[in-house]
Formats: sequence, structure tokens, C-alpha cells
Amino acid sequence: MPAFFMFDFEIGYIGLFLTSFFAATIIPVSSEAFLIIMLTLGYDSLNCVLVSTVGNTLGGWLNYIIGRIGNPDWLRFFRASREKINIWKQRVQKYSYWLALFTWLPFIGDLLGVALGFFRAPIVLSFIFIFIGKFLRYLVLVLFYNQI
Repeated sequence: MPAFFMFDFEIGYIGLFLTSFFAATIIPVSSEAFLIIMLTLGYDSLNCVLVSTVGNTLGGWLNYIIGRIGNPDWLRFFRASREKINIWKQRVQKYSYWLALFTWLPFIGDLLGVALGFFRAPIVLSFIFIFIGKFLRYLVLVLFYNQI
């Protein structure tokens, strides 16, 4: 089976990358399930962590960029009051890029990424912390799987 850093562009890794990327968007895909299946099939654990992290991180960055392009005032179309928008803005500005660590969370993680972009959290630090959060998520999952 696959050796360390020898991807050979296998379909499995491409599928893991795409699944992980789409899982970071609003598309309801379970990258965790795909990752576990790949580990069960004997794919290299470290390669799986790296591929899923890169795919999910790029999806998280896409959410940030979508938010950055957008305008927080658009939230009023979804009946968000000016007060609620300001509360979110204050929270994002208070916790800033630290919120990016939690973009891996189901459902709210995508919204956090968009909110970070909407309210202009620092780009580079947000991107770094998105990566760190996503990496730790997959690392813990693989370590847990390997202990079973």
C-alpha cells in the first residue's frame, strides 16, 4: 500500500482531498467517514492526515475569502438586526483569529470562517489558525483510530 509521502496521485487520496475540501463548505459531506474508510483499507496514516488537512484547510480558506468579499450588511436580508451584526462583529474582533481554530466544528465552523472574513480578521493569522485547527482535528481522529 501507499508509503510515506508516496501519493502516486491515487484515486483514494484525490477522493480524500475532495471530500475534505467539500466538507469545509456548506456541502454536507463527511470527511471523517471517508478518512476512516481509507485507514481501514490500509492507506498511510500520515499521508491521510496531510491530504485531509490540506483539503479541509483550503475549503476553510474559501469560506474566509467568501466572507471577505461579502458585506456584513447583507445579513440584514436574513433578518439579522443591526444590533446582532454589531455583537458578532465585536466578538470576531475580540477573539479574532483564535476563532479560526474552531472552523473544523460541524455547522458553525463554516459560519465562523465566513464571519472571520466578513469582519476582517487578520488574513495570515486566520489562515494559519484555520490550518492548525484542521490539522489537529484529523491528527486526533487518526491517533484515536490507530489506538482502537
